[in-house]
Amino acid sequence: MEEKKDQLSLIELKDGEAGIIVSVHGGKMLTKRLADLGLSPGVEIRILRKTFFSGPVQVEVFGSRLVLGRGLASKILVEPK
Repeated sequence: MEEKKDQLSLIELKDGEAGIIVSVHGGKMLTKRLADLGLSPGVEIRILRKTFFSGPVQVEVFGSRLVLGRGLASKILVEPK
C-alpha cells in the first residue's frame, strides 16, 4: 500500500479542499459499498467539515453530502485539485 507523493488520504485534505479519488484501499465489500455511494476512482470529492481527532468527516460528492467515519475516510486516496 504505497502512496505516491501527489496522493493523500482523504483525511489529509483541509475543510473546503477538493480532490479526485485515485483508489480505495479495502476489500471487495468496502469498495462496492463506497461505489454504491458514488465514491469510486475518478470522482471529485470535497471536504465540507472534519471534526477533531477521531470524529467523522463530512464530504460532498455529486452535490450530495455524506458523513464518513474517519477510518473509512483514511482508506480513500485522492489527488488534490
